[in-house]
Amino acid sequence: MHSGLTLEEFLSNGQAYFLPSLSIDNVIFGFHDNELKVLLLQLKNNHLWELPGGFIYKEEEIEDAATRILTTRTGLTDLFLQQFYVFGSTQRTRKELLLTGMPQLTDQSWLMNRFVSIGYYALVDYQKVNPQPSELSIVYGWHELTKIPELIFDHQQIIEKALQTMRLQLNHLPIGYNLLPEEFTLKSLQTIYETILGRKLDRGNFNRKILGYGILNKKEKQYSGGAHKAPFLYSFNKEAYFNALESGLTKDF
Repeated sequence: MHSGLTLEEFLSNGQAYFLPSLSIDNVIFGFHDNELKVLLLQLKNNHLWELPGGFIYKEEEIEDAATRILTTRTGLTDLFLQQFYVFGSTQRTRKELLLTGMPQLTDQSWLMNRFVSIGYYALVDYQKVNPQPSELSIVYGWHELTKIPELIFDHQQIIEKALQTMRLQLNHLPIGYNLLPEEFTLKSLQTIYETILGRKLDRGNFNRKILGYGILNKKEKQYSGGAHKAPFLYSFNKEAYFNALESGLTKDF
């Protein structure tokens, strides 16, 4: 929201500060408890959830707006952020916002216009995120991709499109580097690939191929019980990893 602008002013006269009928929606992915999750916000006075999004100042570059919105919602900077699609259906209305119980919001508000939304997806380290709700929401939450609550507008479609795009770009994206902590198990990395690809992978085959790229550094074992069950920890060799991504991880998982 514009510095010094109250919620009432934003709802009634936001078009004076932001580009009309154009918005940004960020699909923020994090990895926790061996699950790929997405960050969502719940609307005030409403059971519906939404993606962390926002608007573009009239004198602001689109990429800068996407980064600003992401930083505001996560508290992080210098993150992987990728534009992936533009959503502009004639059915993209915001009438559901009228159910939020805000007296300042009417069907004549600028927010009720048809909005074209630019979709971005971000890959973040779950442990470093400090999520913040928006002006129109009351709470945030990380949700497993198989347990997404009811979403506003076409936000379910936006999440599905982000996953579809990631699947196509998988061999050129720093997936594990952005989602995992500094040290991790091969099982965690495999789970991320399986979630994005939407299918199970053979453990031995995955380990052999990912190690064959020479992009991982082997660390100490992660002891949590019997020594014979402790998996090794790994970290990315950043230079080797990003060099490999330039030509693509061409081995089929």
